[in-house]
Amino acid sequence: MTDTAAPRVAPPSAPRRRGAGLTLLGPAFVAAIAYVDPGNVAANLTAGAKYGYLLLWVLVAANASAVVVQYLSAKLGVVTGKSLPELLGMRMRRAPRLLFWAQAEVVAAATDIAEVIGGALALHLLFGLPLVVGGVITGVVSMAILVLQSRRGARTFEVVVTAMLVVLTIGFCAGLLFAQVSPGELVSGLVPRFEGSESVLLAASMLGATVMPHAVYLHSALARDRHGDTPAGPERRRVLHMTRWDVALALIVAGGVNVCMLVLAAATLPGVPGTDSIPGAQAAIATHVGPVVGVLFAVGLLASGLASTSVGCMAGAEIMHGLLHVRVPLLARRLVTLVPAIVLLALDADATMLLVVSQVVLSFGIAFAIVPLVTYTSRRSVMGSDVNAVPTRVVAWVIAAVIVALNVALVVLTLGG
Repeated sequence: MTDTAAPRVAPPSAPRRRGAGLTLLGPAFVAAIAYVDPGNVAANLTAGAKYGYLLLWVLVAANASAVVVQYLSAKLGVVTGKSLPELLGMRMRRAPRLLFWAQAEVVAAATDIAEVIGGALALHLLFGLPLVVGGVITGVVSMAILVLQSRRGARTFEVVVTAMLVVLTIGFCAGLLFAQVSPGELVSGLVPRFEGSESVLLAASMLGATVMPHAVYLHSALARDRHGDTPAGPERRRVLHMTRWDVALALIVAGGVNVCMLVLAAATLPGVPGTDSIPGAQAAIATHVGPVVGVLFAVGLLASGLASTSVGCMAGAEIMHGLLHVRVPLLARRLVTLVPAIVLLALDADATMLLVVSQVVLSFGIAFAIVPLVTYTSRRSVMGSDVNAVPTRVVAWVIAAVIVALNVALVVLTLGG
């Protein structure tokens, strides 16, 4: 099959890299935006308001798993010089490749809907704008961010996205400064357990919001474009070392934001009426914690929606290019993928429920991303001397097995009522 991979950035010379230091960081912070998108807000607030600290362990375990998964994705891009979708597109026959692309596009559409709806909700909370208008504005601003990426380059885009990550971190975590958190219940939330099928549904939603399939596809492309096909030897080992730091730092921030959201909801929202929606939860937070915290929360939601919808659009474009060998301009794709979200908002569907359901859809796509990722990074024919060590393979396959098992349990319990 002809290799139609995107042109890659040639790696800088060794002397320049040796002096680069922290400049190798950045791709993981772009991918990490996917872990704090508006779907996370809905899933985490719902879990905290309904079950208190019960599902805190899900976030901790999911974020630890995400560190492993995202590092393997970046490692694949660094070592092979190709993204995960590209490798799949090169190695799969036409029929399975089209089916794989279809499910990946459903996942990409689900996350895009969640991100646009999140931005629309934030603009409604901050300025009282109708949701449809807010959705359109979110789409237009995301286009501007994508234009910035195409004209000013990846580094400028990374700086902008990282700045938004800082804003949403402050917005979502500020409330903990004023919330009355119970240390005992906090610790008890780290013990794995469920309370009925609805808690399993929420756990799957939180998992889908934390280990993001489109972030797995995209991160390999971000690493490919930043580092090129780095030759084996000391330079590659250095790049992989910095990549581990990049992933760890980025996901510590993203995981901390998710934990903050759940803990804030668990500490302030149980028993409060109207907290089954993001507007209701934001109003309750403003009432019980303070109006400034309520505004900061809405600002964080807006930053989350604007940044994550841009990143999601990039992921969808990479999926299409890698699997179908078709490259669609990002702005054209942004226009097309904006339509379903605007239609759903125009139909006056429950925005918060749409966010939660979108995360459940994402959870079903995780296995399709993780299984080939672990398979490829465990093959010496693909990775050469940087093939996964035996302990890494074991951990990665355990993560994949647990995710698949949780999704099977979700289907059984949901269909069983």
